[in-house]
Amino acid sequence: MKQNIHLLVIDPQNDFCDLPADWLGTDAATHAPLQPALPVAGAHADMLRLAGLIREGAGGIAGITVTLDSHHRFDIAHPTFWQARGGGAVAPFTAITAAQVRAGDYRPRDAAALPRALAYLDELERRGRYTLMVWPVHCEIGSWGHNVHAAVKAAYNAWEDAQAGLVEKVAKGSNPWTEHYSAVQAEVPDADDPGTALNMRLVASLDRADLVVIAGEASSHCVKATTEHIAAHLPSGRPEKLVLVTDCMSPVTGFEAQHRAFLNDMAARGVQLRTSADVLALLAANA
Repeated sequence: MKQNIHLLVIDPQNDFCDLPADWLGTDAATHAPLQPALPVAGAHADMLRLAGLIREGAGGIAGITVTLDSHHRFDIAHPTFWQARGGGAVAPFTAITAAQVRAGDYRPRDAAALPRALAYLDELERRGRYTLMVWPVHCEIGSWGHNVHAAVKAAYNAWEDAQAGLVEKVAKGSNPWTEHYSAVQAEVPDADDPGTALNMRLVASLDRADLVVIAGEASSHCVKATTEHIAAHLPSGRPEKLVLVTDCMSPVTGFEAQHRAFLNDMAARGVQLRTSADVLALLAANA
């Protein structure tokens, strides 16, 4: 019997890909070369493997969902939000704690934002999943970096044309007051923004599949957080229907330990770990 196999692709965007020079264009306004803002080592190769998986296994795929990191330039996790003691700039890859803000080491550039920023940091730290990280401005809505890796887009467009199907897009991260690694829920949901709350519609729709094949970037952050939330909230209670394509995801440099811990934890919960070759064989048999 043919299985309902759904592909979930997490944040396959230019800003996360270590694209070679011949994949880069030029900014028409500034004439500067376009560069990924937060390239993950190995991501371009991951996305080429993923594109091949979609292209060659298209007949076995019942549905595709793509999540898109979608930020404003002003964001609590961007340097544009913060200043250091004395008014200096805050460099990307700076971790900021509530204690440091209370000590005056870091402050919001907008003084009026201090109470809300502190409330966020306090709640984030209480939850114990992450410390606030200041990332380079990335995946800005409307930018080249926000766009999907060209090979992945071409592959899923071909699937859409062949299947007369629709690739569902799920945007996350547009609330500037909370980090939103997971496509299922922001790190600290905003009571005034339903888009930051637990997205059970998405989880339930994925749970209708027999298998959910998961790939994307980065395995240390957005893939990790999304998969953890899906596994925790599946109505069926069957994490074994989740399949992580281990050679179609990579960690942010410096977060390799988090990547390994994530895969080990998911395997312990019953999530399947497979290579793209394994999954392609499965899709071919399902066509």
